[in-house]
Parts: sequence; structure tokens; C-alpha cells
Amino acid sequence: MKKSDLTIVLLLTLAALLGPLQKVDAQSGSQLRWSPEKAWQWYKDQQWICGANYIPAYAINYTAMWDRTTFDSVAIDRELALAEQTGLNSLRVVLQYAVYAEDPEGFLRRMNTFLCSCEKHRIKMVPALFDDCVFGLEHDPKTGRQPEPLEGWYAWAWSPSPGHSMVVDSSTFPLLERYVKGVITRFSNDKRILFWDLYNEPTNGGLGTASLPLLRNTIRWAREVRPSQPLSVGVWDGNKRLNEIALNGSDIVSFHNYGNLDALRKMVEELKLQGRPLVCTEWMNRPAGSLISTHIGYFSQEKIGCMLWGVVNGKTQTHLPWGHRPGDPAPKIWQHDLYTADFRPYDTAEISLLKQYCNTVNRK
Repeated sequence: MKKSDLTIVLLLTLAALLGPLQKVDAQSGSQLRWSPEKAWQWYKDQQWICGANYIPAYAINYTAMWDRTTFDSVAIDRELALAEQTGLNSLRVVLQYAVYAEDPEGFLRRMNTFLCSCEKHRIKMVPALFDDCVFGLEHDPKTGRQPEPLEGWYAWAWSPSPGHSMVVDSSTFPLLERYVKGVITRFSNDKRILFWDLYNEPTNGGLGTASLPLLRNTIRWAREVRPSQPLSVGVWDGNKRLNEIALNGSDIVSFHNYGNLDALRKMVEELKLQGRPLVCTEWMNRPAGSLISTHIGYFSQEKIGCMLWGVVNGKTQTHLPWGHRPGDPAPKIWQHDLYTADFRPYDTAEISLLKQYCNTVNRK
């Protein structure tokens, strides 16, 4: 064999050996992804997922929910009791890296306290580890006491996790890796966790493709823990590059849809091609036609899990439409939320429908 031929053979052999490793890295650890069969078996073992996105009424952002200075387990327990009475069996909650970084063990204790309240009220938690959303002026979280609401501004003090300056700075990734692995490892076999939503709306808040390196790494870090619960990254817009990463990194397919029933059906038909269970982790926008009266029956009929936004209206002012600013006309109908701060239903017919569908479908 000529030296040149031997060189070619060696190069081809090396490529064959490195190929699988490169594929794992390129697909963010997708070779550890659950098979469709395993995902469907997990889904069949669950109640029909009928839940909500949750932030306590006292919290203007998720920093305030989890911070040691403001975490209020009594208020949370009251609201979770209300969620249980409504028929909700799952709550999706964003975690805050900044609070964890300040005191990892304290944060994990508070997360366990929240999970104990969930278990008490027959609710499972869907933690979201990162979130790129920004609705106000701040792009990085600050721990401690948070601002008060600015009347008329939707979620004006929302705090992303970990914050945009860390998302775009890869030198911070070792810190974020310890956070992802620390949280998931602590609760990796906890039956109170329904599934892990690794990253809420990556690329939002003006970040664009700058979020993708952290997203890929987050999926890989979570896979390395190998939790007993499935992993997911929600599809939320039409970015093909983002959606490819999200879908390839998900055991079950989660998605956001705030459109009317036709828009929802169209998105569902596209996502069904993935051949995996579907959970709509954000919906209900009354002005846009995303309504309990039109959607809950469809989710039930199609056996698609659903988690509306949100439970009790409070400091986030998410009854206002996106982009609402002080001085704008008051909305005629609420965008989100089921209850006023004093636990009165915004629409009693909606509550009746939720109770009807959740209790009927999940009756053992």
C-alpha cells in the first residue's frame, strides 16, 4: 500500500471514529434523547396535563418569587389550593439563576418547599431553567427587593434568567452548567417534577441567534444528568434554526400558541409529524382568540397537554396586553389570568369549563 493510500485509510478511519462524537455535540446530546416509544409510555402513565403558568400575585418577577427576602410559602400555598380547586394538575414555573448563584442550597430548599406545596395540592411542577423574555427596561436580574409595579405596563420589571449579559458571554457557561446540573441532579428522580422545560423562549428579548450556544449547551448539560423525567424546549416562533435545535433536544414536544383555534390546529398538525407527545406550555390570550371556551375541548379531544397563562393576577399585570404602556386605554377584556388578586374568577364560565374537563378526563 502506498504511503498516500495509507494516509487516506487512516484519515477515513479517524473520521469514522470521530463522526459519532461530533454528531452528539452538533445535536446537543441528542443520542441520549428518549425514543418515541419511551416518551409515549411516559405520557400514557400521566394524567391528562391540564395546568397553568404560575407566578405568585405578590411577585413582580420570578426573582421576587424565589429570593430569600420575599419568598412567601404561605401565599403560594393559598394560590396552589385555588389552582387545585380549579382542577389544574400542573404548574410551569421559571427558576432564577441569580437567586441560585447567591445561595444554591437556600434556593434548592425553597424549591423543595414549593414542591411540597405542589404535592399537597396534587399538582406537578414543570421547572423552566432559563428565560430570555424582557418586557421592560432591565435585561439582567438583580437579587433582593424588586421594583413595585408601574401601572399600565405589562410585566415591566420582568427579569430574564440568567440575564442577557450572561447568555452572550460564553465565559460564564461553567457557572451556568453548575446551575443546570445542580438543580436537575437534586430533583432528577423526584416524582413531583413532571418534566424539565430547559429554556423558555430562547432568542426572545432581542437576543436572536446569540442565545443558540447557551441553548445547545443547556440541552447537553441536562442530558448528562440523565434525569428520570423528560426534557423539552418549547417551540414558540417560526425560526427554523432554533426549532431544529429545540425539537432535536426534546423528549416530548412542547410549544406555545396564543392564536385562535385555526392557528392552534395548524401548529398541532405540523408538530404531530415529530411522532412524540405534545404539550402546549403557553396559551390563552383572550383578545387574540385563544380562549378556554374554544380551546380546552380541542386539547382534551386531541389528548394534548395544555398549560394556560396564568392563575392569579398580581404585580406582573398580565391582564394587560403585550406592549401596553401607562396612559394607553384600559383593555376591555383581560389578556391572561383566571382570578383577581382576591381570588374572584375573572369569568365564572371559564372556571366551570376547566373544572368540567380536568375533572372528567382525569377521573380515575
